Amino acid sequence: MFYRPADGHPLLHNPFNAIVTPRPIGWISTRGTDGADNLAPCSFFNAVAYVPPQVMFASTSAKPDCDGTKDSVANIRETGVFCVNIVEMAMRDAMNATSATFARIVDEFAAAGIAKAACDTIACARIAAAPVNSPPGLRPRTGFPSRAPPPKRGRLVKPERGTEHGTDDRGDRRLGRL
Repeated sequence: MFYRPADGHPLLHNPFNAIVTPRPIGWISTRGTDGADNLAPCSFFNAVAYVPPQVMFASTSAKPDCDGTKDSVANIRETGVFCVNIVEMAMRDAMNATSATFARIVDEFAAAGIAKAACDTIACARIAAAPVNSPPGLRPRTGFPSRAPPPKRGRLVKPERGTEHGTDDRGDRRLGRL
């Protein structure tokens, strides 16, 4: 099948979602200036460089209470910080629960029954049971141009990585893997 995104497609789901697979999920935690914690899964997430270590994610829709974006990006614009929490299979149901659309003031950690802990280097919560939590070291860049009309306009967030927090009981350290 020849596929040109601008022309649409006859399939039930957008085939672009299956082009890059498997797609890692970045479980992004943020905190607004009002102190409310937010937790959201981002399927447009990946590592993009070793030196300096960098990841990025894109938020691809909007909520009426967030000025053309979603809670994660709105909070990052306000505070400049967030934490990437790596999702493991055992946490998939909790992760899916945090994909619901909540009002901005709702704490998704509490709504999904997820224990949180403070990040060591930034004013943001992290998932206490996640195998890896990684807050960025520099203020992220948001608002890359997009030709998509709202509310599908994306917001790419690409920070330099700062510190990593991994659990000691997971992975194979001989192979350098978590």
